[in-house]
Amino acid sequence: MYKKILLLLIACGTLITIDAQEHTMELTLGQTIEHARRQSPDAQTAQHSFRSAYWNYKYYRANYLPALKLTSDPYLNRAINKITMSDGSVKFVEQNLLSTDLTLSLTQNIPWTGGTLFVETSAQRLDLFSDNSTSWQTSPINVGYSQSLFGYNSLKWNRRIEPLRYQEAKKTYVETLELVAANATQKFFALATAQSNYEIASTNYANADTLYTYAQGRYNIGTITENEMLQLELNKLTEETNRMNAHIEVENCMQELRSYLGIQEDILIKVDVSDHVPNLHIDLSTALITARQNSPDILDMQRRKLESESRVASARANAGLKADLYLRFGLTQTGNKLKDAYHNPLDQQYVTLGISLPILDWGRGKGQVRVARSNRDLTYTQVEQDKTDFELNVRKLVKQFNLQSQRVHIAARTDETAQRRADVARRLYILGKSTVLDLNASISEKDAARRNYITALYNYWSLYYTLRSITLYDFEVDAPLTETERIEEVMDKMIKNKGTYYKLDYKL
Repeated sequence: MYKKILLLLIACGTLITIDAQEHTMELTLGQTIEHARRQSPDAQTAQHSFRSAYWNYKYYRANYLPALKLTSDPYLNRAINKITMSDGSVKFVEQNLLSTDLTLSLTQNIPWTGGTLFVETSAQRLDLFSDNSTSWQTSPINVGYSQSLFGYNSLKWNRRIEPLRYQEAKKTYVETLELVAANATQKFFALATAQSNYEIASTNYANADTLYTYAQGRYNIGTITENEMLQLELNKLTEETNRMNAHIEVENCMQELRSYLGIQEDILIKVDVSDHVPNLHIDLSTALITARQNSPDILDMQRRKLESESRVASARANAGLKADLYLRFGLTQTGNKLKDAYHNPLDQQYVTLGISLPILDWGRGKGQVRVARSNRDLTYTQVEQDKTDFELNVRKLVKQFNLQSQRVHIAARTDETAQRRADVARRLYILGKSTVLDLNASISEKDAARRNYITALYNYWSLYYTLRSITLYDFEVDAPLTETERIEEVMDKMIKNKGTYYKLDYKL
């Protein structure tokens, strides 16, 4: 009977252990970054932003391609209307008619001039119900051109700005993924610090409990004072409180990491902090060159300068002489039947030139031009300052990163030495060759050294991914990040699959 109960307990314990293992996820830093790049809210936001930029770019490209359009504007008019007769008199005449039409037009924008060339064919039918008559009017072909002679050429400026904006969007997407990696690194090491603090607190509590039990025996035989024993009891209570606080900190940091990684299940996460860091030394000149070539911030500066020049051109066009030219040439004919309306068509021409010249506007046009110029000069000044700050930031990050590897090694040696000193201090105290003050100091130094080591690791990886986000360069493999060349493949695949949603994968 007792054997059955024992076997049942062992089986239940095994099931509990297996269930706990199934609900525990161990993550390295690389795995954490992988999850964040695929599932984090920031990564999904970057995907939506890039999709929007992609379709905006497609819309811009469509403005330079031919457009075929079919239009119709039918109407029914059954009313008594005021009509001017052929002799100049005006009469109220009852009208009962139906007008139907159909126009097929092909248009092409001309980016060099900003004008529009079109070719169209149309047919219109008019039914008079009052006398049961029908007539047709056709235009087999019309060729026309419209042009603003002194206006703002948006096609020309968009051709300079929009490709730059799209390149900026692609690089911004890759930059955001690297910033996601930096944020994931921060949350990873926050949990690592919390778990380390909990391990430290648990170890310290176990040691404090052992020392307090040992001190009670020594106090009973009179080898230590009551003050020393009370100090050890206070240490035990303090470490017990620290362990409870550390447990709460672990739960909070774990919840933040789960939320950022997009993990919905309430599972335990245990982070595995690797002691290995690549021994990298980043050349400052290389970092500056790659940052100038790859960073979306540089493209943003160029785009802002072009946009300011575009606004100046628009202000100049609106302030001066305006002239709109419209030309149309083609064939037309009428008839009672549709085939008669296409027989022996007559040529037709239509030309109009609209001119607008401001004579007295109280300086409004000049004021708009001057405001646009001032804003342009301000933009140029801001861009130059932003460029200087950008390069200073790259220099600062490179210098900090090149020193951080050495700091990690020093922190690791300090952690190892502090751990050995704490062990020696505990043995000396048990042998009665050290004081409780020296023991407490060694424990504090051990705990601080461990925290400093984890902080040094965090600073190393945070600086590394921040530098990658600025330069879009993988210094570990000495190659540029190639995600920018593959993003469009996902969107093109979505078009081929008739709009099926695809998540943008940073590896694709």
